[in-house]
This record gives sequence, C-alpha cells and structure tokens, in this order.
Amino acid sequence: MTIPTTAPHPLVTRARRLARDLLAPHAERVDQETLPASHIDAVRRSGLLGVGAPTEYGGAGAPAPVAREIAEILAGACCSTWFVQTQHHTPVKVLATHDSPVREKLLRPLATGELLAGIAYAHVRAFPRIPVRAVPEPGGWRFDGTVPWYTGWGLNDVMLLAGVTDTAEVVFAFTEAREQPGLRPSPPMRLAALTAARTVSVELDGLRVPEESVALRVSYERWSVTDRAKTVNASPAVFGITEAALALLDEDIAASLRTRLDEVRRRSYTLADHPVPHEHLDERLSLRTQAHDVMRTATTAAVVAGGGRAMTLTSKAQRLAREAMFLLVQGQTGESRAAHLASLTFSASA
Repeated sequence: MTIPTTAPHPLVTRARRLARDLLAPHAERVDQETLPASHIDAVRRSGLLGVGAPTEYGGAGAPAPVAREIAEILAGACCSTWFVQTQHHTPVKVLATHDSPVREKLLRPLATGELLAGIAYAHVRAFPRIPVRAVPEPGGWRFDGTVPWYTGWGLNDVMLLAGVTDTAEVVFAFTEAREQPGLRPSPPMRLAALTAARTVSVELDGLRVPEESVALRVSYERWSVTDRAKTVNASPAVFGITEAALALLDEDIAASLRTRLDEVRRRSYTLADHPVPHEHLDERLSLRTQAHDVMRTATTAAVVAGGGRAMTLTSKAQRLAREAMFLLVQGQTGESRAAHLASLTFSASA
C-alpha cells in the first residue's frame, strides 16, 4: 500500500483507475511488444501529465507527495508506461521555473497533455567528456554529437535537448521529436527490460535550433549541483515495483519486507521534502541504495515463490524482476554506482 497523501486527490484516483483498468491487465503483453499510443493517450486524458504544472497554465499544481504516489501507482502497474510519461515532467518543471520565450509557447500544451515531451540530457553527466556539443550561431544554436538514450520515440511530440558549449555552459532547447535535418534516430533498441518504452539513440549532425526555442542556459558547475541533489534521492518507481512484487507473496512472507519498505520510503520521502535539497546527501544516497536492496529482495522473492512459472514471459514476477534490474541503473551517476557497489560488496562479505 502506498503512503497516503494528506487528503484524497482526484489525480491519484484517476491513476489508480488507469492502472487497474488498462495498464496492469495489459502489462505483460506490452512488455513483449511495444507501448501502444493508446496507453499514452489515456495518460494524456487523465490529466496526469500536468500533475505538478502551474494551475495558471492548465496544470494541477499538485504537491510532491501526490506526484510520488502517482509515480508509484503507474510504475507498479506498467513500468514502460511510467517511464515514458515520467520523462515529460522534467521539461514541464524547467519551463515552469525558468522564464524564457518558449515557456509561453509550450508550457500550456505540455501541462494539459496536448503535447508529450521527452528528454535528451543524461549525457551531460559525462562531463568533461561532451557527447553533445552546442555551438552558438546567428539566430540560434547548432547541436552535434550522439544522444545515447532517448525514450518515447514515436510517442513524444517534442524533446528537451541539452548540449554543452566550449565554455562549459549547458544549453537546454526544445525541438520536434522526429527525424529532421541534423537529427537521425537509430532503430528502437532491444533491451533486457522496458524495450516497450521505445528507446533509441539519436545522431545529431548540425541540428539547428532557433534562439526562441532555448529554455535554459546554465553553467555546468551550477547545473551539476542541482542534478546531484536530484539523483541521490530514491525513485518512487522503486517503491511501486516493490509493492507490486509484495502483492504476489503470501502475507506472512511479505510482512517483514513490507515493514522494511515502509521505513525506507518514509525516511526517503522525508528527506525529499527537506527544504534544503543539497543537505543530507550521504543519507539520501544510502536510502536510495537501501530502497534498491528491498526492491531486489522483493522481486527475487516473487520469482522464487512463482517457481518454474516465473520463467514464462507471461509471468508478472519475471517482468517485475527485469524492471527492477532496469531501475537499478536508471538515473545512475558515478557516485550512486560507487555507493551501491560498496553496499553490495559489504553485504557479500558480512
């Protein structure tokens, strides 16, 4: 059971209904095929894409606990659907918190779900290596390089693309999420988990983006501080997958794991709501690792409980185990990788 919000919220009710009636019943089929546009259309109609968007732009302006609860519900029902739609919330937040000409053009259609956005910026974390370079040109910017991972190809309408300049400035700009001059996608990747989420790599060879499409320019040093504060926190999706796995177990087996889950989640969300996001980073990172450990144990238990049936591709247990494997590395940084490996090494030697 997810942590209840302080008061019932209509979007949580809609998320539960969507998960129960559409996402969960079709999750195994989607996992083996591809995420249908009809799933994303249902998310659009539900209003979930605007959960945290400002009300003056058509969003719900819901508090963080509501957004986290929705994320848990969607991830536990169909992780592929959750992963595609979760990309959307970063561009919304960037536009909502930074004034720019493109804000007035895109924030309302993104907040209402008229448009779906994807993100292409994780490669910025490779700095000082620069996989995507942004070069100023008259009237705009030129982007060159390779985006290693871009999720939601064929479903997203726009992408928020980032490149790094020769002066270590990060430029975030919007462009259409389609093949165009200077932008060429790879075939969809076959992955061990979430192949359905339509992930590609993107080759950029002189992609030109006008200045009025730029959402944010910020030094890498300043951006990395903000990014670190975000990536050390445990993802709500981890708790959603864990809940789904525990639901497959007898209650006497699940009880102790649920107690661990509730404690880690409570402490993680308390820190996530801390007014100073750059404090308690070591504790946040430790809780992220603990959340992964509980998830790994719960999904392994679900596979064990399922026996030979868990090896079939129609098994919910094996799907959750593979999705858990994906979440171990989703949003991973060098810092979180080192902390997790250290924890695993310590556990093995204890």
